Amino acid sequence: MEMESKYVEAAGLRTHYLHAGSGRPVILVHGGGAGADSHGNWKDTIREFSKQYEVFAIDMVGFGKTDKPDPAGFTYSTQARVKHLIGFIEAMDLRKVSLVGNSMGGSASLGVAMERPELVDRLILMGSAGLSRYDKTGAPQPLTAYKSPDKEAMRKLVKHLTYSYEPSEEMLDYRVRLTSDPATLAAYVATMGWIVDQGGLFYEEADIARVTAPTLIVNGKDDKVNQVWKALKFSELIKPSWVYLIPECGHWAMIEQPADFNAASLHFLGKQL
Repeated sequence: MEMESKYVEAAGLRTHYLHAGSGRPVILVHGGGAGADSHGNWKDTIREFSKQYEVFAIDMVGFGKTDKPDPAGFTYSTQARVKHLIGFIEAMDLRKVSLVGNSMGGSASLGVAMERPELVDRLILMGSAGLSRYDKTGAPQPLTAYKSPDKEAMRKLVKHLTYSYEPSEEMLDYRVRLTSDPATLAAYVATMGWIVDQGGLFYEEADIARVTAPTLIVNGKDDKVNQVWKALKFSELIKPSWVYLIPECGHWAMIEQPADFNAASLHFLGKQL
């Protein structure tokens, strides 16, 4: 099914998203790695999900073709991403949605489920942030070390995020090209700077435990960014939850093991609860 590239004003930001399919609405929320966007992260997922659902894949604030406010006057925080995602749901006049969030997109989706539970039907957290503490005393991680468009640095970043996945040169070039835009790079550096300064992307456990939406927690067994113990902790805190662990998989289940991720997610989205 063909994807359409569209724009909408959401929370005061010109917001780009991809749209396909019909049925119950599902929003895909990408992670925060350098060069991430709705197309690069979700294009294959959109094709499968849109056979059964109306799919929206959003570019988060600071990424892709969505607005990138000057960091001098805008804080690239978790709360800013949550506000933006809520604004998108409202701008599209969607009453009840399923949110599928990877990594930073998972933490934003969690925030919506906590703040506006009436908007969320189901939640899929894939390698989700939300329990992530950042150790300032260690060596810089590839995610935070990326500060200029560089193909070898991008290759290193992708290797850090995946298990045995070999990115194509086309993928690397695409992601580097996105970070070559000065506004995109400034937003990314500001986003990573906020994470380092705040000590990570995390919520208090008592707040996570407030989530009432049925939740599928997907994690690669070999995820070096958000390890399996975090998936299990999410499941302990979120009572109506299921855990699905994928072997030989890192942080990008939708790219590394797409058939496995799609099958588990579509089963969850379609099951009677």
